[in-house]
Amino acid sequence: MMVHPTIATIERRASANLFDASQSVSDSEIEHLVRLATRAPTAYNLQNWRFIAVRSPEAKGRLRALAHGQFKVEQAAVTFVICGALPNAATLPDRLKPCVEGGYMPAGMPSAWQAAARARYGDPRIARDEAVRSAALGAATLIFAAEGLGFASGPMGGFDADGVAREFALEPDELPVMLVAVGRPAPGNWPQKPRRPLAEVLEFS
Repeated sequence: MMVHPTIATIERRASANLFDASQSVSDSEIEHLVRLATRAPTAYNLQNWRFIAVRSPEAKGRLRALAHGQFKVEQAAVTFVICGALPNAATLPDRLKPCVEGGYMPAGMPSAWQAAARARYGDPRIARDEAVRSAALGAATLIFAAEGLGFASGPMGGFDADGVAREFALEPDELPVMLVAVGRPAPGNWPQKPRRPLAEVLEFS
């Protein structure tokens, strides 16, 4: 039976630690990756994420120092800083306008969603959770997009978040959630590591 390409991508994807430093990623390839990443789910269509493509030697050096010296930050063609922004209900009318103009969202719905989002994210903890969730979904989609386009990727959670926010001029409402190195793989990367049995992670109720 033929395996769907999406399933094949999921089955083979592995986090890379070794990248071919001689290979680059073009502006158009970076834009394509991020365009695909922004197809990720997003609550209320807030799209509260930002992707910083770190690829100059100077910027990579600064980022590596903040990522506990992880060499793949510099070795990969580009390392993305995936940022999540605290939800801002005021952005919703503009972000939902294309849905109304497309004819599949009633004209009054954006204002209702705006009121609901404003009420939901009044709690700072819930707002922060949503920023992290949005960035994580965007990062995961970027990782699978990279795999589908023939790149390797390596997500990183080990970094100085305050330092990254300062060095890369994040806005006060933005959180650096994850780093994702992307490039052509070098020899020696491990295959996908075995996963736990489903009986340990799946429950039916």
